[in-house]
Amino acid sequence: MKVAIVGASGAVGQEFLRVLDEQNFPVTDLLLFGSKRSAGRSYTFRGKDYVVKELKHNDDFEGVDIAFTSAGAGTSKEFAETITKFGTTMIDNSSAFRMDSDVPLVVPEVNGDDAFNAPRHIIANPNCTTIQMVVILKPLNDISKIKRVHVATYQAASGAGAQAMKELITQYAEIAEGKKPTVEKFAYQLAYNVIPHIDVFQDNGYTKEEMKMFNETRKIMHEPEICVSAMCVRVPVLRAHSEAVWIETERPISPDEARNAFKTAEGVVLCDNPADKQYPMPLFVANQDPVYVGRIRKDLANPNGLSFWLVGDQIKKGAALNAVQIAQYMIAHKKKK
Repeated sequence: MKVAIVGASGAVGQEFLRVLDEQNFPVTDLLLFGSKRSAGRSYTFRGKDYVVKELKHNDDFEGVDIAFTSAGAGTSKEFAETITKFGTTMIDNSSAFRMDSDVPLVVPEVNGDDAFNAPRHIIANPNCTTIQMVVILKPLNDISKIKRVHVATYQAASGAGAQAMKELITQYAEIAEGKKPTVEKFAYQLAYNVIPHIDVFQDNGYTKEEMKMFNETRKIMHEPEICVSAMCVRVPVLRAHSEAVWIETERPISPDEARNAFKTAEGVVLCDNPADKQYPMPLFVANQDPVYVGRIRKDLANPNGLSFWLVGDQIKKGAALNAVQIAQYMIAHKKKK
C-alpha cells in the first residue's frame, strides 16, 4: 500500500513509523509530510531514507491509499480536501472531525465496522484517554449495559507532545541544580506536581479534554445514554496514561465476571493480583501495545458499581497504534463487506 504520514516529525508521527514496522504493515511506498520548518528532515524506515516534504495544496496525495495525519486540528481541517480528493483514506489523529456525524470515530476492538461508513474518506482517531477506557468498557458493557462512568485520569507528559516530555526531564534537572524550572508547555511546573487542567475550560466547569471523554464514549460505543463524568489530571510521568474508573451497570457485575471477560478481551491484558503487588503502572506499560487493567473490585458506594484501574501507552494505543489498527481492520475485513 502507498502510505503517507502527515506530521512525520512529531512524537506521534515518529511513533507511526515504528508501529508500521512493528505491525509489519504492507507499506510498498511511503511519503512523509510536515511543516515548512520540518521539511527536508530525513527518517529511516525499513532500511531506506525518506525526506519530509512540506505539506501543500497540490496533487501529492494522488495514488496514496492511506494517510495517517497527526499535525493538529487546524492542519487537518485545512488539508482534508487536499488529502482525500483522489480517494485516499485519511485516518486523522486530531480532534478536528471526531464529532462530525459523517465521520466515524473508531476503536477497532469496539466498533471496527464503523470504519466502512466514511463518506468523506475521513476516519477519526479518538482522544487517547477515551481509547484506553472504551477498550476496557466494551467487555463489561457486553455483560450488562453501563449506565454511568466516573473517571479520574493521570495523564503523562507525552500527551502534550515530544517537547513536553523534554520539558519534564529538563525541569527535574533544573530543580536538582537549584535553578528555576522552565515552564512553557504546561500552565505550571509539572515536576514534583500534578495539574488538574488539560485543554481549555468550558462553560460547565469541565475542560475540553473531559468533555471529549463524555461525548466520544457515547459515539464509539453506540450508547447515547451512557453518562461519563471525568476529571483529567496531568502527572509527572513521561509516557503512558492511567485512569481510575468507577462504573454503574444495569445489573451488578462481580469482580470475577469482570476478570474472566478481560482475560479474553481483544487488546486487553489483565494484571490484577494485589497480594503479589501486581497491578498496572506506567513504568511497565510504556511502549506496550495493549491496555492493562487491574485493581478490580466492587464499588462500596454503589450496589451496581465496579471499580478498576487501567494503564495504556498514550503514544501507542492512545494514538499511532490505534490508527494503524484501524487500517489493519479495514484490510482484514474489506473482502467481507
